[in-house]
Amino acid sequence: MKMKTDKLLIELKKAVDAVEIVDAHAHNIVPIDTDYPFLKLFSDATGDALYNTPHTLNFKRGLRELTELYGPSLSLSLGLHTVQETRRSLGLEQSAITCFRAARIYTVLIDDGIELDKMVDIEWHKKVVPMVGRILRVEHLAEKILDKTQNLELIGLPVAQNLHVSGTASCLLAMWYNFTVKKSRYSCFQPEVADKVVAFKSMVACRSGLAINTEVTKSEAEEGLSDVLCAGSPLRISNKSFIDYIFMHALEVAQSYDLPMQIHMGRLVLLHASYPFSKEASHLASAYPQVYLDFGFAIPKLSFHGMISSVKELLKLAPMNKVMFSTDAIAFAEAFYLGAKRAREVIFSVLRDAMVEGDLSITKAVAAVKDIFAENAKKLYKLHKLDDSSKDSDEPHISSPFMKEELHGSVKDSSTESDVEPHVSSSFQNEELNGSSKDVTLVRLIWIDASGQHRCRGVPRQRFYSFVKKHGIGLPRACMGISSVSDSPVEDTNLTCSGLITIVPNLSTKCRIPWAKQQEMVLADMCTKSGEAWDYCPREALRRVSQILKDEFGLVMTAGFEVEFYLLESVIKNDKEEFESSDKWRKCHTTAFDMASPMLEEMLTYLQSLNISVDYLHKEAGKGQFEIGLEYTDCFEAADRLIYTREVIRTVGRKYGYHPTFLPKYSLDEYGCGSSVHISLSTNGINVFKASDGSSQYGISKIGEAFMSGVLDHLPSVLAFTAPHPTSYERLYSKEWNGRFVTWQKENTYAKISTCTLPGAVVVSHFVCPAFDACTNPYLGLASIMTAGIDGLRKKLSLPAPVDRETRDVNQEDYRRLPDCLTDSLNALEEDTLFNDMMGENLVVCLKAIRKAEIDHYCEDEEPYKDLIYKF
Repeated sequence: MKMKTDKLLIELKKAVDAVEIVDAHAHNIVPIDTDYPFLKLFSDATGDALYNTPHTLNFKRGLRELTELYGPSLSLSLGLHTVQETRRSLGLEQSAITCFRAARIYTVLIDDGIELDKMVDIEWHKKVVPMVGRILRVEHLAEKILDKTQNLELIGLPVAQNLHVSGTASCLLAMWYNFTVKKSRYSCFQPEVADKVVAFKSMVACRSGLAINTEVTKSEAEEGLSDVLCAGSPLRISNKSFIDYIFMHALEVAQSYDLPMQIHMGRLVLLHASYPFSKEASHLASAYPQVYLDFGFAIPKLSFHGMISSVKELLKLAPMNKVMFSTDAIAFAEAFYLGAKRAREVIFSVLRDAMVEGDLSITKAVAAVKDIFAENAKKLYKLHKLDDSSKDSDEPHISSPFMKEELHGSVKDSSTESDVEPHVSSSFQNEELNGSSKDVTLVRLIWIDASGQHRCRGVPRQRFYSFVKKHGIGLPRACMGISSVSDSPVEDTNLTCSGLITIVPNLSTKCRIPWAKQQEMVLADMCTKSGEAWDYCPREALRRVSQILKDEFGLVMTAGFEVEFYLLESVIKNDKEEFESSDKWRKCHTTAFDMASPMLEEMLTYLQSLNISVDYLHKEAGKGQFEIGLEYTDCFEAADRLIYTREVIRTVGRKYGYHPTFLPKYSLDEYGCGSSVHISLSTNGINVFKASDGSSQYGISKIGEAFMSGVLDHLPSVLAFTAPHPTSYERLYSKEWNGRFVTWQKENTYAKISTCTLPGAVVVSHFVCPAFDACTNPYLGLASIMTAGIDGLRKKLSLPAPVDRETRDVNQEDYRRLPDCLTDSLNALEEDTLFNDMMGENLVVCLKAIRKAEIDHYCEDEEPYKDLIYKF
């Protein structure tokens, strides 16, 4: 099943990467020596605010992508200077060709109504992109005509001489004559220009709003024009009556020539997805046959997830044959490249999710890719008239320079190295990819609360598929303010039973429950009632920090868990239920494994049916303790897998008469129980944590060393997330002193951070954090590790020397001591503001309040395990 899923997604990914783009709205490029600031490539800011741009995530991500575009030999550490020097050495034409080839843009429609310093004309662009069309900005043309009319250059026209009109009226008539009469040298329809104009564009929405007076009179327009002329030169049309007059007459002209009219935000094209009114724009496109939508990403005003959300909003109602793409690029060819690259990532993500939800088949998804990126624009703007070379030949027309090269040899296509991998959760299953859901009776929505407990709500099938699937169900805000003590919200979490949030199923995690064949389960995201991600959502916290790691450093954190658990037997003593170990054997004992093998085999079968890959199973050191090792994957999916794995273990264990528990320390006389997490870093699926050869000091790359150093540096605070319960600290510390200090070691499970090397290798493959247990919300635990690692990358930290586990004469005063208890961890977190900034202050405040409540309760409980054994 997983192979079939991957095959379909790879097919979609190939279609997204291969499609040649029609960029339906952009602006002129400027020369290398322009005074137009290169920083404007990353921001719309002006003045002093522009110089803060290098501190934005958009800049950091864009710089990384441009460094990759211009060659692996460029150093990201040299910043923007290295990109600018490369552009200068290549020259304007060659650098532009590089960008357009990588972006796979073969047609550009240019609005030349923004006059930039030394900008090149429309004809020049044909040197770097096969087909170029002109978008006529009507207000800009009117201003140019009025400038000349006001200077009496056109007052002598016959239309003005034969009419006895006032100066303002004459000016108005002259302007309109020159705007519409074909033979005028100021007309947009001179013979050599007319066939290159593919659309009109109006700034009416920006200048006076869309409450257009369709009945505006000529006298009102004259009064408005008088106001404009009195303002002096250079003219800027700002009077609403005059703007409405120009717009209505421009619509008439556009209609007579069958041209679309773009409206900046006949046939109307709403630009920039009409953000933040995407929903309204989507409705207009669905309700009116003449309305089309255009979205652009050259300088994203939104986060990556914001862009995805905006496009999803558009496609809820708007027909996909009326949605088009543009970069809105201006001044720099690199803006075209970045806009196209990110648009491919967004469209892949949106269509992938549509496939997951069962809304699109692979055939329809691929067709949508072609429509959105090219075919819709070709039809609307009648772009066949630009492609003269295709008219006189029966041979297949090769319109783009990169396509010509690909026929004669390979060409590197940077656009295919997308940040969006063709991947969904391994437990992804839906109607198309995993058979019908018609026999399903119930769907369980699962979430993990702040205390680490698994919670769920069941929804009947009909209700789920008709409503909950897309809109979710409501829960009290208090659901994330609950501790393991009781189900009442903890004080100081700022969460009460007043008010609701929505839990929305993440359909990429939906799967058939293997032990309850007529039920499905799905993991849920937490959203506000308006549909935005909730500040307290653990999945969103990990998603947000993962995006920072990706945007700033181009990295993905991978993870694999060791899932330890006890199988206990319930016995009645003195009329009370007690729990005893289910066997007497120790680690890896063959007899213990043999006795448990039917049960372990059933667990394995269930996990495989969920497409969860298992590396190994074995008997652990504790009596009745076992371990399942899960395969490495993207950290988000690793957390999803961990949750489903625990559900499988609990279910199968109960079936065989045992009480499974993951509690960190169910008995002081037994070994602890953890979920040690193995961490690595990758780029495009390649492990970049390990050194490229054996010459590095510790076998770790500089990237890996900086990341791991950050985790080590913030480890006291990280423990508040990964060892979040008072019982966690009863498990943590061994007799070896070095387990209590901020140190790292090589291949030593007693160390709180340890590196690992694969058999036969000389370089390190990853590191492991044993201080991770079942009281941890896995999303928050991984987010805290990643947050610390990002800080190490930003500061370019280096690792201290490792500690030899056999050493006993090391001066312990040279090392910071790790927290001895949860209180110490919370104190460390209180002083460490990094996590507030990265994971969200509201969430961190809530977690600290919950942990303090658990400290107060369980530190007074002599046998806390008797209650906790049912919860973890």
